Amino acid sequence: MVKKIKLYNNFKISKSHQRSILLIGNFDGLHLGHQKLFKLAKQYKKKKKIKLGVVTFDPIPKMFFNKNLKNYRISNLNQKIRYFKSYDVDFIIVKKFDKQFSKIKCFNFIEQILYKKLNAKYIFVSNNFRFGNKREGNVKLLKSLEKKYQYKVIELEPLKKKNKIISSTLIRKLLSNGNLNKANKYLNRKWSIEGVVQKGRMMGKKIGFPTCNIELQKYVIAKTGVYGVRVYLENRKTFLRGIANLGYRPTFNQKKILLEVNIFNFSGNLYNKKLRVDFVKFIRKEKKFKGIDQLRSQIKLDLKVAKQKN
Repeated sequence: MVKKIKLYNNFKISKSHQRSILLIGNFDGLHLGHQKLFKLAKQYKKKKKIKLGVVTFDPIPKMFFNKNLKNYRISNLNQKIRYFKSYDVDFIIVKKFDKQFSKIKCFNFIEQILYKKLNAKYIFVSNNFRFGNKREGNVKLLKSLEKKYQYKVIELEPLKKKNKIISSTLIRKLLSNGNLNKANKYLNRKWSIEGVVQKGRMMGKKIGFPTCNIELQKYVIAKTGVYGVRVYLENRKTFLRGIANLGYRPTFNQKKILLEVNIFNFSGNLYNKKLRVDFVKFIRKEKKFKGIDQLRSQIKLDLKVAKQKN
């Protein structure tokens, strides 16, 4: 039997979800550092026999404040919710981050939301957690008010690998630099993009290499180039192998970034279908070719690399 998880879009939660364990944060990508926090919260749930919930924000506050920051997310909201569910959570609050919410004073956030509305018992946060107008609130302030508002703060030191803090910022940087293996290692899974297949200019089909075109939306832009990928069709648990080009298609003088995916040994109409594309390996960076024949020859070489076991 599949466990039913309550999804809220505000802080008006049922009585049964009050006095629970709350994980609070953006949790973009839900990387190894976040996973450490979630695992500990899950242990507390088992030990204390109380409910476990997550509070997250959409859009990511940094994207709300910086409207020019179009491509930033490691995971979209649906992916993030799916990752949360794998940690046996009972409820998820996705709070819309808007102008009104951004102006809440840190003391009001604690008293009005954490205490009066959510009535939290345990609050799990990373040690760099900030909240309230102008990011005035921090973990130190949260801890100083534990007795007054009857909660206990559990904070974790950042997870480090080779003296580097595992963070969403680090993973974005690794993806941008083409260091996919390390990014996947720190995510503890393959980095992936979800999107709906759009109708393109059919250039791939014309050169004997049909592709599914997916817009990048708000995802961080990984290093442009060719990747070996795994493709999951909607509602299917098994993957199909393929090759993808993430980039601007300079040979065709295109300006808009696009993900083009060729699925091996697949025929069928996927327009308007939702796909998940897992990035398995980086093959080469994007380059401009002198013409279609040169591009076609390179694609054949790329295919050989992509079809090697991964």
